[in-house]
Amino acid sequence: MAWLTDAHIHLSDPEYSGDMEYIITAMDKMKMRACCVSMDNSSSLSTLELGKRSPLVLPFIGIHPEKADDDLDAMISLVTKNSDKISGIGEIGLDKTYVSDEQGFARQVKVFQELLLLAEKLGKPVSIHSRKTLDEIFSILSSYSIPGVLLHWFSGSKKQLQQAMDLGCFVSYGPAMVYSQDKQVLLLQTSPDKILLETDGPVRFSRCFGFKSAQITFLPSVLFCAANLLGKSYDEMLHAIEKNMNSYLGV
Repeated sequence: MAWLTDAHIHLSDPEYSGDMEYIITAMDKMKMRACCVSMDNSSSLSTLELGKRSPLVLPFIGIHPEKADDDLDAMISLVTKNSDKISGIGEIGLDKTYVSDEQGFARQVKVFQELLLLAEKLGKPVSIHSRKTLDEIFSILSSYSIPGVLLHWFSGSKKQLQQAMDLGCFVSYGPAMVYSQDKQVLLLQTSPDKILLETDGPVRFSRCFGFKSAQITFLPSVLFCAANLLGKSYDEMLHAIEKNMNSYLGV
């Protein structure tokens, strides 16, 4: 039986701490895995601990652009020391909404570039935050050779989506796709072998999800929606996503 993997979820977020035993049990029963991304050094340590609790948790550690002032040297050391325990580096990237001046953005760029360099050196995939900074990210990515690049929660234009495909990036779609026509249009424009699915929990989603914090158990609904849009059966889509995920992870 194929395994369904959440390409991007923050299981180390305190929102989940009281339910982690239930979450891991549900993942096992539902044949699901999770790329558990981190925000900073502190959450990265929590992510590594979760990875010890269950092989279904695939640890990604790194510095989110919101946390660009975190200790970069400590993160580089943490990644290097745990390179055999992590599945990738993330969440990393750029986002100008978190800075007030060019100096702040320059700091984001430095952190992003240093962690991309480390991913290249270690041969690890990356999970990238790219809100309203896709053009800058495309320009930077062209200088690196990284085995798997995910632009999580892709929300760019059709032209930017084509650029992502030209660069060999994976893109992921989440619960918002179930009710967002814009996201559905983008999915249909995405190369089938570059599609991944995510929840980005604990982000809250509206409509049928009732503004509840996203759970990994939302993912089958996202898969079902993608299957319908692409004219596939649920099982066909499940196997396609598993193949894409293995390619992204390099396994």
